[in-house]
Amino acid sequence: MNDLFKATPRPPLAEALRPQQLDDMIGQTHLLAPGKALRLAFQSGKPHSMILWGPPGVGKTTLARLTAAAFGCEFIALSAVMAGVKDIRAAVEQAQEALNQQSRPTILFIDEIHRFNKSQQDALLPYVESGLVTFIGATTENPSFEVNSALLSRSQVYVLKPLQPEDLKALVKRAQTLALGHLTFADDAIEALVGLADGDARRMLNLLEQVSAAATTSNLTSIDATFLTNALTLNGRRFDKGGDAFYDQISALHKSVRGSHPDAALYWLCRMLDGGADPLYLARRIIRMAWEDIGLADPRAMEIANQAALTFERLGSPEGELALGQAIIYLAVAPKSNAGYNAYNAARAFVNQDQSRDVPVHLRNAPTKLMKELGYGHEYRYAHNEPHAYAAGERYLPDTLKEPGWYEPTERGLEQKIGEKMAFLRGLDKAVGKK
Repeated sequence: MNDLFKATPRPPLAEALRPQQLDDMIGQTHLLAPGKALRLAFQSGKPHSMILWGPPGVGKTTLARLTAAAFGCEFIALSAVMAGVKDIRAAVEQAQEALNQQSRPTILFIDEIHRFNKSQQDALLPYVESGLVTFIGATTENPSFEVNSALLSRSQVYVLKPLQPEDLKALVKRAQTLALGHLTFADDAIEALVGLADGDARRMLNLLEQVSAAATTSNLTSIDATFLTNALTLNGRRFDKGGDAFYDQISALHKSVRGSHPDAALYWLCRMLDGGADPLYLARRIIRMAWEDIGLADPRAMEIANQAALTFERLGSPEGELALGQAIIYLAVAPKSNAGYNAYNAARAFVNQDQSRDVPVHLRNAPTKLMKELGYGHEYRYAHNEPHAYAAGERYLPDTLKEPGWYEPTERGLEQKIGEKMAFLRGLDKAVGKK
């Protein structure tokens, strides 16, 4: 019984295969290849404060540990999810003790640094500035928005990228060599694993561990894609509903629609749906795209976008997602115009900084006798009684405001006809001497 309690638990495969030296790292060649920034930092002989920014499972914690090992530093790790100012002070005391008793500098690693609030981040500053600790932060969020400027200015930011397919395949081979030599993987199984891992090394190793357990239970040593499908619990792909991945993909979706590329627009829509984005949020974004990038060039785009949103509300998922997909296709192939969008923004900006100009007297409402006696509405020309239902030469802006020309229709779609109509009306104005 005593031996049972003394037994050391078997570490997860991801921990067992954690690289022990820099050359064991897979991926991040843009930082770790010879002559690249992080490789040079390791060769410099002196650690510096840094922020490692990238998605989960790309080696942020491993790089922090390797930094401490390479420079012979005490390594203190905190998670911003659990730690507070009290924990920072305890870490600082430990760092001071390591320096006093062993002459060892300390690397203070804070995972998910974006979870710390301003006061918690400020608490780090004196010790980073004094050199008592070398700070390494890891974050999945853009540090420009989530890390205090004072702390950010004292740290070098390194951007880590998702692992590429060839990196993940190399990881599978390493796992086979070091831990899973009893298993063989068909090519289709490896391709399936690469897709499921979605650039995340930790996720790949966890998947391999699940496969190994399932294969042992099934008395199998050869793994194919069919076995993977049956054996694995397939979670959604890497997707952060509140972070950069979310807004990057929304940006890609919007720009694909604006760029008139229906296949790309469908790809990003499906990526977001697959990652767990709220379809109703996407429906609202699709409506926004219709007004912003198509506008009056094709008013049917707004109708289709709105109908797609209503369809999803009635049918739900997954049936209603088809309506969103077809709306995206229509918007992508529709004629594009941002003339109305630009005109609104220009008018709004002008009004925001302009003085309050009087309504011209002839445009004012005159519901009372006094108002009529003051000239309100006097000489107003009723457009329906004029040729072409247009009061040529009439002014509708304040007397002190020149014609601004905010709305200039494009020559695409319905706006081409609108432009022709506006040119005709301007011709009528010119004929009566209106400037």
